[in-house]
Amino acid sequence: MRVLLVEDDDRLASALTTALTWHGHTVERAALAVDALRLAGGADFVLLDLGLPDMDGMDALRRVRRVSAVPIIVVTARTRERDVLRGLRSGADDYLVKPFRTAELMARMEAVVRRGTRPLPVPPPLVAVGDVRIDLARRRVAVAGRPVPLTRREFDLLALLAREPGVVRGREEILDAIWGDPLLSASRSLDVHVAGLRSKTGRPWLVVTLRGTGYRLGTAP
Repeated sequence: MRVLLVEDDDRLASALTTALTWHGHTVERAALAVDALRLAGGADFVLLDLGLPDMDGMDALRRVRRVSAVPIIVVTARTRERDVLRGLRSGADDYLVKPFRTAELMARMEAVVRRGTRPLPVPPPLVAVGDVRIDLARRRVAVAGRPVPLTRREFDLLALLAREPGVVRGREEILDAIWGDPLLSASRSLDVHVAGLRSKTGRPWLVVTLRGTGYRLGTAP
């Protein structure tokens, strides 16, 4: 397989490259997230470190997963349960904590390949929640049959939540997807747009806030 190894530690990258090559894989290494995003499309498998110098690996993971179903195993020193859950929910097929044995990595890669490649989710053209109709194709929203004018970012935010109802989107993920900058998490831009959606639709339940986690599309009361 063509394996993209995203790792900024030269010594670890060299050791993993040797091991992967010995097992018959072709390895391409990226030390930066920007290079990983550029190269992921040509890989059969991605091994992704989270502690990258130019971007948090979790953000890189979400960006890759939005456009590709390539198998991804996170290999990282982050051991907190919260990080493991975030990694898996963000699209990783497996999560391996450093230090690890090469044999375990190879076994996990084989297990992921056996499970097969996940299909990319295909969003429905129309999402209905109570009396709210969200037309993703035409970028229109109506409540009780009445059109509701939204700003571009308000619609993009609602559409992101509506594409996979029930899926929780983290603040950084939303800011990265809509504003193109996860560092805006220190601002109130997202909160203002959520409030705008609730006010303009007259449906405060439409966007649910999960404190410390993110947002999801609500369900009609």
